[in-house]
Amino acid sequence: MGKKSGKKEAGGRERSNIISGEEKYQVKSLKDLNSENLKGVLMHNRYAQMLILLVIAGFVLRFYNLGFNSIWLDEGSTLGFAKQSLSGIWAATSGGEFNPPLFYYMEHFMLVFGDSEFTLRFLPALFGSLTVPVMYLIGREISGRLGGIIAAALMAFSTFHIFYSQDARAYTTMLFFFSIAVFFYLLALKSDSYKDWICFGVFSALSFWTHFYVFVAIGILILHALIVKRELIIRDIKTIKPVLIGFLSFLIVALPIIYVTVGLFFKRTSAAPTWGLSGVDVFTSTLILISGSEIYLTLIFSVLAVIGIIYLFINEDKRNYAYLIILSLILPFIVSIILSSKIPMSPRYLIYILPFYFTAIGAAFGFVPKDIDYKKVAALAMAVLFIVSIPYFTAYYTSYSKNDWRGFSGALSDITEDGDYVVVMPGYMRQPLDYYYDSNIDGVIELTADDSEMLGKIELQRGNTTAYYVVTWDLTAANPEGDALLWLNTNTLTVGQYMGIYLLKSK
Repeated sequence: MGKKSGKKEAGGRERSNIISGEEKYQVKSLKDLNSENLKGVLMHNRYAQMLILLVIAGFVLRFYNLGFNSIWLDEGSTLGFAKQSLSGIWAATSGGEFNPPLFYYMEHFMLVFGDSEFTLRFLPALFGSLTVPVMYLIGREISGRLGGIIAAALMAFSTFHIFYSQDARAYTTMLFFFSIAVFFYLLALKSDSYKDWICFGVFSALSFWTHFYVFVAIGILILHALIVKRELIIRDIKTIKPVLIGFLSFLIVALPIIYVTVGLFFKRTSAAPTWGLSGVDVFTSTLILISGSEIYLTLIFSVLAVIGIIYLFINEDKRNYAYLIILSLILPFIVSIILSSKIPMSPRYLIYILPFYFTAIGAAFGFVPKDIDYKKVAALAMAVLFIVSIPYFTAYYTSYSKNDWRGFSGALSDITEDGDYVVVMPGYMRQPLDYYYDSNIDGVIELTADDSEMLGKIELQRGNTTAYYVVTWDLTAANPEGDALLWLNTNTLTVGQYMGIYLLKSK
């Protein structure tokens, strides 16, 4: 009996030492970034070890096969802007380009390393990977280390986030800056430190310099701050000063682009959109995509998010976080549904809701009984999330998810002869086509057309030569009247289809 009791006691002491070691070695501030503490973290802190595995997984999943897919339309546009001078990029934005210039500036400097698919997508993949540890920090602030690990795992294995991390556009770069802004916002709520509020303002501005639509999320954070501090502000107006400093920091850094945004907004809303989601589809399509593109995952994640919000709400010291998540998940959809009748709307514009959605799911695990080992729960959640993502990864990394302009260009070269005409429709599709296709080398005359009038002129010009028409369904957005498609149906024959690219030939 005594021996058994002694073994049990020894085991208890051993477990106690492990726990105390894990509590001892943590990184809570810059002071903790010393070699001795970091060594202890790596050896004893299970949460840190799991986070390191998630960060590695995040990098692997975002950099693997980075150049596999062909450049598509928007990536071709990125390259076009990046090739301009810094002043030229700013002139393009102020002149009507509906994306802010910061990402184009960054890509401009990346061109030193060439303009391959890998190089163009390097920054989105890098910032996408770095968002994983930031997601942990956000989740830890809101619901503890278990919630932080689960939120980070959701981000690491997010099929939606991985897709846009391998896309030479600004979405994951914007999310990285915005996620840091959210982290400093959470710190500022607790500390009311001018430093934290200024960091919140600066990183919010950087996210706005990267993508315009994040202004909705930034506005919600400021609104939440005023709601949380309303009683203090009513009692003493001076208590609003830290929030104002954060807001002024944002204004100072973002002022040039804010001025441009106003004019662009009126220009963008001057006519009804010809593409994109509208109405309730904005909500349903976005929710399904950010949940992994599967209905069963959407239902599970949505239920967990609601449970997480309930957990935060019933804990008085966390109730303000519940309000933050509710506002940050509901208001963007309301605004987007309203604006969808005025501007094109796509789920990728709402990528900034991921921190709140994933944090809400992570918070649901706050209901796990305290006598259960949280580290085992976190490890199990990581494994489950990876396993359910395997079918997507298997298909994503082995088959094209974007139009294969690379393969199409080779096929086009094999078909055409010297002196033939190649007509690209709509005209802006020359950007991805010409990344791979050189009409001079192929010996053809390359032109563009968006309507039947332009097609008629080309028909007269080509005489007895053969014309090939490169067409995508974007033509319905460029030519909503439909006369171009009617002309093609009457005057051409279908040669072949390459994913979403159609090749037609004159009769």
